[in-house]
Amino acid sequence: MSGSVNRRLRFTGDNSFQLEVRRRVIAHLRATGRPERGGSEMYAKTGIILASFAAVYVLLVFFATAWWQALPLAIALGLCIVAVGFNIMHDANHGAYSDRRWLNRVMAMTLDLVGGSSHFWRWKHNVFHHTFVNVAGYDTDINLVGLGRLTPHHRHLWFHRWQHIYVWLLYGAMAMKWHLYDDFRLALTGRMAQHCVPRPRGSEWIVFLGGKLVFLSLAFAIPLALHPAWAVAGIYVVTGVVLGSVLAVVFQLAHCVEQADFPMEVESGRMRMPWAVHQVETSVDFARANRAAGWLLGGLNFQIEHHLFSRICHVNYSMIAPVVEQTCREFGVAYKHNETLLGAVRSHCNWLRAMGRAPIRPSALSLQLDLPPQSEPPAATNSKPRR
Repeated sequence: MSGSVNRRLRFTGDNSFQLEVRRRVIAHLRATGRPERGGSEMYAKTGIILASFAAVYVLLVFFATAWWQALPLAIALGLCIVAVGFNIMHDANHGAYSDRRWLNRVMAMTLDLVGGSSHFWRWKHNVFHHTFVNVAGYDTDINLVGLGRLTPHHRHLWFHRWQHIYVWLLYGAMAMKWHLYDDFRLALTGRMAQHCVPRPRGSEWIVFLGGKLVFLSLAFAIPLALHPAWAVAGIYVVTGVVLGSVLAVVFQLAHCVEQADFPMEVESGRMRMPWAVHQVETSVDFARANRAAGWLLGGLNFQIEHHLFSRICHVNYSMIAPVVEQTCREFGVAYKHNETLLGAVRSHCNWLRAMGRAPIRPSALSLQLDLPPQSEPPAATNSKPRR
């Protein structure tokens, strides 16, 4: 496959489902008087989250003097950063925070404030994930560079049989790896898995480097002026593990579970289904009735709604979900969800175990079925293995 930023997949088929679900959702929002983007509810939520982040940071750095004070504050800080990312930054990078483009851009830079890069996030998430969700070789979110196997289309290695145990350590390290390595590597190489991405230019460099400077000052320089290095390092690791674990697990619960599909292109650059159907059948909602989870996670437990309507503010997802589900039912599109957060975690664990098992070779399958062995496996008829 070509390593170009212009790599594309062409979705084929009837787009009537996409047109109808959009018509119904927009009509529903207008009938209830809800704005598609922003609004007082989102702005109030932003104030609460940023104020909480600032208060926890100040308490941790300037007032905590014992480990039993610092540890819960470090965990709380990690959750505050999660809230910044899932709510403010995520909506803003999708253009869903406000109708004003400049305000979306400013709010997107909250990611730079907490150690990420809004420039590279837009490519990784908005382009490569949202366009190519769950397509091996295209979606960078399902690529664990061989350390784990999240799809039936990735190579199986012997140590994957234990991935349901060790992968949680990888999740915990994810945010720290972004902070201290990934973004700098991307800025130098412009390579993201199989894709090439444009490096920052002009003012983008100011945001990238300025954001890293602010983050490194908040995470290390200021705390080191007041606390010993071992304490600063320990608190950074605790906060980073909380942040990375929650970020990774939430993404995986939405796409890497038993119910999600992992389709492949039927020929170079072409998929066998319309774009909107692909978005629904590769995504899974979870814990839709859990209001606390929905508030903290920025509505990402309504993943189907998000993938269909990424430019609609997440505060509307719970309201439009019944409309989306009913439309899917009428069009015969598989709308899938896990009722609880625990059920979604269990489904992800089951999927990790399934992908960790060695795939059945065609010759072994022939012996099991008492059939003559084939020189090549039969053409796949389903995107997921039967278990």
